[in-house]
Amino acid sequence: MQNKAYCNLSQWIIMNPQSLLDFHARFHQAWHNSHQCDAIAPREEASPAASGEHQLGSHWQLHARSEVASFDNLSKALELEVNPELSQFYGRFYGGNMAFAADFGSGELLQAWNEDDFGFLQENLIGHAMMKKKLKQPPTWFLAPMEDSDAILVLDNSDATVWLEVPGKEPHQKVADSLDALLSAIEPKVLMPEPMPASVPQPGLWQRLKTMGRHLLGKS
Repeated sequence: MQNKAYCNLSQWIIMNPQSLLDFHARFHQAWHNSHQCDAIAPREEASPAASGEHQLGSHWQLHARSEVASFDNLSKALELEVNPELSQFYGRFYGGNMAFAADFGSGELLQAWNEDDFGFLQENLIGHAMMKKKLKQPPTWFLAPMEDSDAILVLDNSDATVWLEVPGKEPHQKVADSLDALLSAIEPKVLMPEPMPASVPQPGLWQRLKTMGRHLLGKS
């Protein structure tokens, strides 16, 4: 595989954490405007972000970590210098996923609900990167599944631009020059979780991503 030339760490532009806080503030306000309550995540597990209980899951608000979570394990496992934007996006807060609308489509920004969820996130990021390596494609990191599409929103590891990518293929549409630009351009979308019948087991997001990666790699 021929990797892109990577910038020095000191030359990377780091996302301003206020950008994520500002989008959350707009997302939070949209929920209060529509339902007069904090956003609802279809999660019953304990989380530092949980702000109350709901019959469909938990109310939540972003909760700042005491320290920014590291992705050094990804670097070691993949022998790859991971763009620090990844830690800025996933490693500063606990929270629920945030639905959005944009001119390139609607999707759902992912966040780690708790530390166990962060572990699942890292496992799936490693799986995604291994898939890219297997396919001899430059590394990207998923940020959001898109609605009504097979595409996912990804971060280019080489320069932190944001793209749409169909799993198994290279990114095909650039949507933002940076995470800051993305977060300022998208609009929050209020989606009430749907009740999930107890008799119909459904895989979680991380498990679905893992299964998708295994199929693409030809594993059972």
